[in-house]
Amino acid sequence: MKTYKNKKALKDFFILDELEVGIVLRGSEIKSIRAGNISFKDSYAKLERGEIWLYNLHISGFKQASYNDHEPERKRKLLLHKKQINKFRKKIEEKGLTLIPKNLYINEKGLVKVTLAIAKGKRNYDKRDDLQKKDQLRDMERKVKNYG
Repeated sequence: MKTYKNKKALKDFFILDELEVGIVLRGSEIKSIRAGNISFKDSYAKLERGEIWLYNLHISGFKQASYNDHEPERKRKLLLHKKQINKFRKKIEEKGLTLIPKNLYINEKGLVKVTLAIAKGKRNYDKRDDLQKKDQLRDMERKVKNYG
């Protein structure tokens, strides 16, 4: 099972809730994902007319595709049940919350799944605090390793 992670998601956001959803793709897109040609840069999900769409997920063109290759940054529909969409709608309406793709993977059946997260943006001081905690953990691990 191949997994592609959105590294900026954990760095720039506090993750409040997650949900695994399906995504509608074209044939050349799935082949390109299997080849690892994917980028999460500035990708987000948005609720439009009762459906959730994924924006700015860059899936590079597939070299062996024919003349009807896909657009790399087109909007893609996410597959959710109505109950899940309503749950997300209530949480998104709160101030400062957004939907972001946390990771994307191909499951055992060969289907592409996206872990969609409800997140709140971090401030600069929050990011500094996280870096400081990482440094402290690294120092503690070094001291424990050198002690024994």
